[in-house]
Amino acid sequence: MKDILSVIKDINKLLWNGPMIIVLLATHLFLTFRLKFIQKKIGKGILLSAKPSSSSEGETSSFGALATTLAATLGIGNIIGVSTAVAMGGPGAILWIWLTGVLGMATTYGECYLGISYRRIAKDGTYSGGPMYVLEHGLHSKPLAVIYSFLVLAASYGVGCSTQSNSITDVTSDLWGLSPYIVGFITALITGLVIIGGIKSIGNICSKLVPAMGIFYILACVVLLVINSRFLLPAFQLILRSAFLPNAMAGGFIGSTIKSAARYGIARGLFSNEAGIGTAAIAAASAKTNHPHNQALVSMSATFWDTVIMCGITGLVIVSNILKNPLSAKGASASELTTIAFEQIPYGGYILGLSIIAFAAATLIGWSYFGEKAVVYLFGKEGIGTYRVCYIVMIFIGAVLSLEFVWELSDLINAFMIVPNVLSIWFLYRDIKYTE
Repeated sequence: MKDILSVIKDINKLLWNGPMIIVLLATHLFLTFRLKFIQKKIGKGILLSAKPSSSSEGETSSFGALATTLAATLGIGNIIGVSTAVAMGGPGAILWIWLTGVLGMATTYGECYLGISYRRIAKDGTYSGGPMYVLEHGLHSKPLAVIYSFLVLAASYGVGCSTQSNSITDVTSDLWGLSPYIVGFITALITGLVIIGGIKSIGNICSKLVPAMGIFYILACVVLLVINSRFLLPAFQLILRSAFLPNAMAGGFIGSTIKSAARYGIARGLFSNEAGIGTAAIAAASAKTNHPHNQALVSMSATFWDTVIMCGITGLVIVSNILKNPLSAKGASASELTTIAFEQIPYGGYILGLSIIAFAAATLIGWSYFGEKAVVYLFGKEGIGTYRVCYIVMIFIGAVLSLEFVWELSDLINAFMIVPNVLSIWFLYRDIKYTE
């Protein structure tokens, strides 16, 4: 396992220390200018997500599709991922995470617009879409579509399943001393009961779970920011300085270079919002919408909520706490920085633990749908049952994997998924439009 981990690390260093960063930023910037700063329409996207859909073309509501996307993205990347980015890349990584979210909104809009434009309806009335259909019917490349679908399938077991179940068992073991096997069984059982109902069941559950857990977590973070209010301005300054100046230090233990801040900030930002990977388009394709640009705006708001707001506020909590209590962060592991910050409030460890469990459980549900759609594309609906069984089994396997291995593997799979999806965006960019 150590040898495999070493190889994956070497590949990630090669990919994420240049090529992937350039590809993502170029795509984000290109679509930002091409769509005339579509980010300024975020208010409209949020309003549309709250309105009932007037279209009969689709399976679930606009908000249901958005909730499914948010369920898949509002995971441990918003908590542990941000903590890891700061530990590995320094405080400057927070700015890169935030920029990935702001600029990535344009890419989310573009890939969802294409995903809806090229979606297909089956005889039973179910809708399927996303990059695989764009690659086949838009780019006319069946091989790339198949490759992307296999990558989604692999990612559902890694990014969507293993990282989440690993975090759930870590939290329950630390807080209550529960056996990973028992927790894994319960998590698998609950997830299975939800995903067996398909997109409508997933959308209904996520529509209730996502807003509740998001508000709960944000309120806790706001309390922490009030407690650390004297250190908010210095935290902003440190984040900016660390992003662009080498060897910035915080608390005597975090050191970074510009390259490491960008590498971990962009990688963790991508892990969180998935802009450029294309998975948001898979959920968007199921939405009831009368025009691609309406749902694309709604789906774009997922990146805003996930990275601009959730990751941003988590990053400020971590950095302001480091400045307030520098000694408490010394010797802390990559995943402990958020935990240390939450210890400032009564029952903070339990609040954070419950947030991680809720976020991870939602991601398990959301990503199961993405993987299911990849299976439908590759093998037809006959493969769904087998996929669900394998997915549940991976919940157990993920619970005992090394967290470092899981994160590195996730970065590698994300990088491979970006290539075909971004290719379709660049070749079909003329199809991506916005009209009032």
